[in-house]
Formats: sequence, structure tokens, C-alpha cells
Amino acid sequence: MTPASIVIPTRARLSYLEVALASIAAQAAQAGAEVLVVDDAGASEPARALVERFGARYQPHSAPLGLNVARNTGVEQSSGDLLVFVDDDIRAGPGWLAALLQAAREHGDVDVFTGPIRASLDGRGWRSCGREGPPITSLDLGPQDTDARYAWGANMAIRRSALERVGRFDESLTHGGDEQEWQDRFRAACGGSARVLYVAAAAVEHRRVGRDARLRALSRAAAVRGRAARRFDVRQGRAPSLARESLTLAACAGHVVRRRCPAGVTMVAHSAGRLREGLRERVGEAAPPIAGAANGTADDFLSGASGTVGGLDALLRGVRDEAVDARELASGRRLRLALAARHQPPRRRVLVLGIERAEHGALAARAHAELARTRHDVELHTAPPAGLGKFENLDRLLAAHPAAGHDWLIVLDDDVVLPRGFLDRFVFLCERFGLALAQPAHRLNSHAAWPQTRRRAGSVVRETRFVEIGPVTAFASATFATLLPFPRLRMGWGLDAHWAALAQEHGWRCGVTDAVAIRHRAAPAADAYSREAAIAEARAFLAERPYLSAQDARRIVTTHRRW
Repeated sequence: MTPASIVIPTRARLSYLEVALASIAAQAAQAGAEVLVVDDAGASEPARALVERFGARYQPHSAPLGLNVARNTGVEQSSGDLLVFVDDDIRAGPGWLAALLQAAREHGDVDVFTGPIRASLDGRGWRSCGREGPPITSLDLGPQDTDARYAWGANMAIRRSALERVGRFDESLTHGGDEQEWQDRFRAACGGSARVLYVAAAAVEHRRVGRDARLRALSRAAAVRGRAARRFDVRQGRAPSLARESLTLAACAGHVVRRRCPAGVTMVAHSAGRLREGLRERVGEAAPPIAGAANGTADDFLSGASGTVGGLDALLRGVRDEAVDARELASGRRLRLALAARHQPPRRRVLVLGIERAEHGALAARAHAELARTRHDVELHTAPPAGLGKFENLDRLLAAHPAAGHDWLIVLDDDVVLPRGFLDRFVFLCERFGLALAQPAHRLNSHAAWPQTRRRAGSVVRETRFVEIGPVTAFASATFATLLPFPRLRMGWGLDAHWAALAQEHGWRCGVTDAVAIRHRAAPAADAYSREAAIAEARAFLAERPYLSAQDARRIVTTHRRW
């Protein structure tokens, strides 16, 4: 068997990856180890060529799935006794791999190894008082081998036998706790006696260059890690109170001012991220628990919340919406997006279908007028409920107006307020990020049963594992043969969970466009119906089909802040 498999997860960072491979390839060849690069951005010919130039294997995902998914792919697609995980932004020091392999041979009672991780920031540094650590992951336990509490993913080796005993990395974790959770689980399985050995000679540089090394970028990344750290602490049942989080943030800010320490801004950003996540939990934007999950009686295809907004809550959400709108206008992002959407993609054929009730005629007319402003070729067809359910009526419309020959199908409810320039911007973002199933985000004061579909400030598009059946759902032509016509359902509850499973099977990307958000007026899309009947229909439908659980449906694959 191969003595070691070096697994490098990467996502669209070829310049970093090239440095990492250059530092690893010769060491791997000398030791007889294999190098496997798992591309979490999807297949890329430039990435493949780069990887193969260094004699490594290239294993792309069909779509971005997350860091721990990439690590698990590396485990499955490799054969080495020792699995060595590194990030794509490291440079391995001389003798790094030999030191890890020697430690593994000499310490048969140890299953997890790590080594020094030395932060390397390109360009001019900032003034620092010396009291804060580097703003990126680092580890330095001295010049001698010793036990460590945790191995971090930038420089972490695990025996395959240990992974086989304990199981895979938890794929629900991102940006924080991803490797820590596995090691906690491993220690518990070993009765608390498992060791992590720090190998002083197995050093790597953890690099940031160019714009990534600027204070603004480092602070943004620190805020993301802070939010993830708070989520992980909540999961572990050890999250501090919001009062304590606030005090920590104030102390960090005071440190920057008192010590005149610009480098401490990243600590402020990390603490602010933690507090922001805690506030999000407080106001209910965090995923609600699934009713009945504790005793196993839950219908795990339901969101577990109505999502209806009203009263003072609606007013406060409206204020926050206006603040997000003002920020987009002031930054120029909305104008830049509109300009980009004028020219790309080429003119598309878009079929729009909807079921419309007489009482929503005015709202529907406004939506029709907005769709007419697009530069794309739109074919719009609607029908009244006529005593049938939403998807029964949609299939009738599809029979009369087939989707074949169109680039996109959009299903539009009759109680939706579309923003100006909706379709041009929406199609641009869907195609820019390769989405096959998509929906515009809900404004904060919109009815939205799934919290992950509400708009997120600063985000352009979030790739998700799930797209709702309404109020606005877009299907790329690649999905037509599989998803159309719709199943014989009245209301279609649970259908989106089935679509999510099919998306994983076919490698379709799903996403929510935060930069193009709509408002849903929260009325059902067909004549009167029974909630109980809709749930019963969904249970029967999903009993014989694959579907994504509500817990998995809430997970965000990745967030794009630029196009």
C-alpha cells in the first residue's frame, strides 16, 4: 500500500495551489507518496493541467460542496496508510513529509499528527503591539516534539485506520470546527486517551499574498471565522452569552485604540462576527428546530416554521430591507449589476408560467409589466386555479406550451413583487454562477418558510443544496428532461426536497440570488387546500423517492460576494 496520500482541497486559487504543489511534489516522489488535489470549484482544465504538471491526481467535484466534503473525497479516492491533509495556501518546508512519516513509524500508538504552521503575510506589515497572534491559522509549540490539543487542517495527518474506526469528517461544518469536531469524536471513541503529536520538523508556511494579505481581506475572513466559531460553540453547548460576546468585542476594540494596534482589527472583526451570529440566533434568522425531531416523529422535509411576518416584526424587517437597499445603491453594486446584465448572457428564450387568482390581478399585472422590460425573449402563460392545485395546473400549461426550445423555465406565483430590472439581473447571475435550479432571495419582510432563502447583506449569490417550489423558481434547460412534466401532485409539498436529491445526483448547482430579491405576499398558490392533506400528499410522494432532509436543505455550500 502507498505509505501516504497527500490530500489538497482547493477552490479557484491556482496561484496558491501552484506554490503548494511545487513544495510538495518532490517530497512526495521521494517518499513514494501520492498527491491528490480535490477541486471543490468544479472541473477546470487550467487546474487539471497545473495538477498533472506536478505529477498529482486531479479529482474535481461536480459543484462546490464544502471543505469537509473535499476531505472525505480525498479519503475515498486515495489509498495511503497515512492521510496527510494540507490547505492549498501552504508551502511545505524541506523535510516536512519525511518528518511526518518518520513520526508515524516511531509512534505506533499515535493516530493524529501535526507540525508548525507559520503565518506568512506578503507585503508591508502593520504596526502590532505583539499581544495578538497572526490573523490566519498558525501553530508553534516550540522546537521539540510534543503533544498538541488539536491538529489544524493546514497541516494534519491521520492514519486511515483511525478514519475507518471513527467515520468521515462532518460535512455540515464550514469555516470553523471542521477538523476539531472529528478529533473530539476520535478522542471520545478512544475513551479520552487519544493523542495528537506535534512534529517540530514537519513545518509549513501558511501564506497570504496580494490583496488577500491586506487588512480588509483578513478582517473579512476573520469575521466569517468568528460567525462559524459561534455556530460551532452553540452546537457544542458552550456558547457564551450575548452580553459576554459584547464585552469581548468592546475589549478588542479598546485594545486597538489604547495600544494603537492596527493589527488588532482582525480580532475586532472576529469578535464582531461572533456577536453578529449570536444576534442572528436571537432574532430567529437561525434555522429553527424541526418540530418533533427530538422524538423521531418529524416530517423531515418540512422547514418547521411558517415564516409569516407581520406587525412590529414586519416593520423592523422593512427598515432593515431599506438599509440593505441603501447600502447597495451607495456602493454602486446595484448599478454595476444592471450594467453587466445588459450585455451578458446572450439573449435567452424564457418561458414563464403562473397560476393567477382574480383577487391578485393587480399584483400579477405589475409582475407582467416588469417581465416585459427585459431584453430577453419572454413567453408568458397563466391560468386560473379552476379548482385544481398548483402543479396540476402547471402541467396543463406545460402540455399546451412545452418548455422544449427554451433556455429557462420560470414558475411565478401571483402574489410576488418583483424588483425593477428583475429578469435581466436574475438570468445574468444564474448563468454567471452556473445555476441549474435557482430562486431570488426573499426580502427580509417577505413571507419565507425557509430562513436560508432570506436575503443576506453583502452576498451576491449563495450556492445551496435546495431551492423552494415557489414563489419564484427557475429551471435551466438542462433540467427539463428530468424534472418535467411535474409529478402528479396537487400542492407539491416535498417536491423541492426531491428536486434537491436529483440535483445532487445530476451535479446541478442550486442557488439563491441575494443581489436580486423579491417580496412574497404569503398566500397559497391554489384554491383552498388542507395543510394536513398537503403533508399527507408529500409523505406518500417521498416514501418512494430520494429527498434531502430539512437539516441538509438549510446548509449553504458557498457564498459569492462578487461576480
